[in-house]
Amino acid sequence: MAVPAIHPAHALLRRAHSPDTASTLFQDRASQKPLPLRPSSPDLSARASRRKYKDQKKALAKRRSTLKPRPLSAAQTRKLCIYEIPAEQRKYSIYEPLHNLWLGYIREILGLSEKGNGSAYITPSGAGPLLASADMHGALLEVVRSKCVSRVGLRGIVVRDSKFVFDIITKKNEIKSIPKEHTIFQTQIPFPVQEQDRTPTPLVFEILGESFQNRAPDRVNKKFKMHYQPWL
Repeated sequence: MAVPAIHPAHALLRRAHSPDTASTLFQDRASQKPLPLRPSSPDLSARASRRKYKDQKKALAKRRSTLKPRPLSAAQTRKLCIYEIPAEQRKYSIYEPLHNLWLGYIREILGLSEKGNGSAYITPSGAGPLLASADMHGALLEVVRSKCVSRVGLRGIVVRDSKFVFDIITKKNEIKSIPKEHTIFQTQIPFPVQEQDRTPTPLVFEILGESFQNRAPDRVNKKFKMHYQPWL
């Protein structure tokens, strides 16, 4: 009767441990382990490799997207008061320098030089699109016509130009939110100070609030056309 050959791992364990300990270690740690003699799966085809790569890439992108912080909702923004102006900064005198900067900015857009009214003749059809595409933060606006009669006469500097609302600060240090829809605003643009004693009459523009129902960055490349407003 042939004697069964001893497993190589068992023979090595018997050299370092007693026979009982070697047998126990062999049964617990060696005999139950699979011994791979060839790859567990065949090589993937080119199509399967591309599919596997795409799946891994998609899984990685999904994991990265979950790590990105989600934008705040409108309710969370209102709760955190992110866009609210603090009470100590609601002073008309704080925003007067901003208005002076806006005057220089709008004069440059309209082509008004420091020595006069510029070489070009200013007309509503020419200056209207330029004014409608300008940033209104710092402009001094006055409500001259509105469907809400209580808003007529409000005058102040624009501190926030959102999509549908102008937030202005009045000389009484109050923040007023005026919807752009169904409202006509008036703004005056004085000419640069000259050496003459007689100061020319400032330019007076009446702007239709509905033409400004976009955020300031979105109005830059927008084309405006003159059209009839039935409610005027």
